[in-house]
Amino acid sequence: MHELGILSAVVKTVEQIAADEQLTQIDKIVLQVGELSGVVPSYVKDCYPAAVYKTSLADTELELEVVPGIVRCKECGTEFNAVQHDLKCPNCGSADLDALSGREFMIKEIHAC
Repeated sequence: MHELGILSAVVKTVEQIAADEQLTQIDKIVLQVGELSGVVPSYVKDCYPAAVYKTSLADTELELEVVPGIVRCKECGTEFNAVQHDLKCPNCGSADLDALSGREFMIKEIHAC
């Protein structure tokens, strides 16, 4: 489970942004997690308390926005959600796909009071 390591990097980044912007308290962090990013949203939620334990973000809320894994079939051009169709085109059955969205993992918002 690499999500804890990823969240540790997020915590460091948010703490650095807070210091640079002279933010005294962070209330909420919003992360975008793509379905094709290799990061499991439920694991991120589960790991978050451990990642922020004994940090300046210990009392912050985490909000996750899951970005659908939309792909385009290189064979027929059909666009579809790759996860819902087990990475195979529902039109022609090809697995030769281009990712259009869903590979994201980013800090979208930092809410401070």
